[in-house]
Amino acid sequence: MPMSISSPTSATETSTQQSAVSSRLNWLRAGVLGANDGICSTAGLVVGVAAADPTNTKAIMAAGVAGLLAGAAAMATGEYVSVSTQRDTEKALVEKSRSALRTSPDAACARLAAIYRSKGLSPATAMTVARELTAHDALGAHLEAEFGIREDDYTNPLHAAISSAISFILGAMVPLLAIVLLPVNIQIPGTFGVVMAGLALTGYISARLGSAPPTRAVVRLMAGGAAAMLITWWIGHLIGVAV
Repeated sequence: MPMSISSPTSATETSTQQSAVSSRLNWLRAGVLGANDGICSTAGLVVGVAAADPTNTKAIMAAGVAGLLAGAAAMATGEYVSVSTQRDTEKALVEKSRSALRTSPDAACARLAAIYRSKGLSPATAMTVARELTAHDALGAHLEAEFGIREDDYTNPLHAAISSAISFILGAMVPLLAIVLLPVNIQIPGTFGVVMAGLALTGYISARLGSAPPTRAVVRLMAGGAAAMLITWWIGHLIGVAV
């Protein structure tokens, strides 16, 4: 039976689809982690205030909302700056590759062949692949092989900032609503239980998205969240004053 060899076009389409799937998974994973941050930070804050004065619902709500807004703003700003830097780096790599192809096309082709040799292809096959890919889309072939990026698929810092802020807010709403809506006599243990459930869920989802064992991720997140709430509860209880 003759061997079927994918055309450069079909190979490019496959690579594009894989890049799109990987990008969506990264965004989803970042959203889950943002929600986890919102749960942990807000839970620690409201539990600490409630421990100081569990009957002062207004103070608890004010602290929780302030923490939610400040955390969401900080997450959005940090993500925007980080992704903007990544985008600038990607653009610089594209320009660098374009310049190299323009000034030294033979050296660029040889470098591409060397990459495929390092992946296990024979020298002759690697050079053939490099030449065919270069003839089809020289810049795209080099960007994908050397840096794993595409010219028309830069990361968007605004989207990253908005996604991070929304996921943080959704996560923060879990402990905030729990501690405000639960009766005073069970608000702290009830919030603790709700937060543990939320952390277990985000830990499980993040582990599944990263193809990692879920048990370890769930235990790690729950232990960290429990420690944060216990510490803030102890400090709030120790101070014992209304905020």
